[in-house]
Amino acid sequence: MDRTGYLSAVRRDGEALANTAEGNLALSVPTCPGWSVADLVWHVSGVHYFWRSIAERRLTEPAAVKHVEQPARPADGELIAWYRAGLGHLLAVLEGLDPATEVWTWAEPHDVSFIVRRMAHETAVHRWDADHAAGVSQPIEAELASDGIDEFFEYFDISRKEDAAPLGGTVHLHCTDVEGEWIVREDAAGDITIERRHEKGDAAMRGTASDLLLALWRRVGLPAIDVIGDVGVAERLIARQRL
Repeated sequence: MDRTGYLSAVRRDGEALANTAEGNLALSVPTCPGWSVADLVWHVSGVHYFWRSIAERRLTEPAAVKHVEQPARPADGELIAWYRAGLGHLLAVLEGLDPATEVWTWAEPHDVSFIVRRMAHETAVHRWDADHAAGVSQPIEAELASDGIDEFFEYFDISRKEDAAPLGGTVHLHCTDVEGEWIVREDAAGDITIERRHEKGDAAMRGTASDLLLALWRRVGLPAIDVIGDVGVAERLIARQRL
């Protein structure tokens, strides 16, 4: 995906989250235990605020980032308006910056392009959380979800649980609706290696890009997708991350 696609996704999913949240703030969010929809909206607005502040202020040093303080949480009656204003501000900042602008990020690339991509995926998954809480079935857009699988393996698989069981085999993931295939292995050190290609694995996970991404984020269970071969290997892949 390109910058325009990511920014369009932030706008689309960000506005959809607000639309779903209106009138549903008191609902619990099953995929974020202990949170209400109001808590979810506040979390996303805080993430948007944090990364917007880094981009807008061109912060490049960790010490400066530590001083980005979240504003006080507004009352629930003001929360949606607060969120919408913050979403608009985030988009205005990101649309106005060269994606190559250097800023602090917790992984490469250390520039605004990282923020643009991260905000697209953060917003999309939490939009799905809100919809799910409200009983709405609306998958993550397929091309974005396929890219989200790439992003997950690039950045989030490194947070393996200390007590995670060895993978014990290879896993082939295959999107059924858009381009996207991955072969997943674990090396002797317990680190995951990913190749984006077709190869038979000890376990195969097949499904829409949205369902595969949501399974990796433990939003849906393995029954939501087709698992062929050694189901235990697929289960250990899903369970290994500290999310």
